[in-house]
Amino acid sequence: MIKLGIIEDDVMIRTSLVDYFNSEVGFEVLLAAGSVEAFMLDWEDQLYFDIILSDIGLPGASGIEGLSFIKKRAPKCQIMMLSVYNDTGRIFQALCAGAAGYVSKQTAFVKIKEALNSIYNGGAFMSPDIAKKITDYFNPAYISKIKDPLTQREQQVLHAIEEGSLIK
Repeated sequence: MIKLGIIEDDVMIRTSLVDYFNSEVGFEVLLAAGSVEAFMLDWEDQLYFDIILSDIGLPGASGIEGLSFIKKRAPKCQIMMLSVYNDTGRIFQALCAGAAGYVSKQTAFVKIKEALNSIYNGGAFMSPDIAKKITDYFNPAYISKIKDPLTQREQQVLHAIEEGSLIK
């Protein structure tokens, strides 16, 4: 049984997620709140979460800021971000802060369920559009758009070394 927490400020989305996961075999939503602050305040000591599904754009502390609060209180708890934001900056901030997954809000609930199962079983998960942004970021075509870090003279020296020539 995956014990789930949900942090989502949109009441309709939060309610839909709670209803969906409480109706799915193998899931139990223990706590849902509209902000990181409300979630932390309502988090009773006896509650243990396997995974917390958190929005990023929240009133008060952002979901990314909330990662450190959650990890401080429950280091083994995994966090999956659920967000409308798909810019590489926020994606990398979330992953660097400790998120185990990142899915866009356009992701079907059944796919979110698959993602949560993957994280629960020791994996990580990103929705395809998020994974594409990350692979594009590290793609050599992207890197080639970056200004060449070598000066013209350094390039000459490198070329001479490749050719086996001596430079004076």
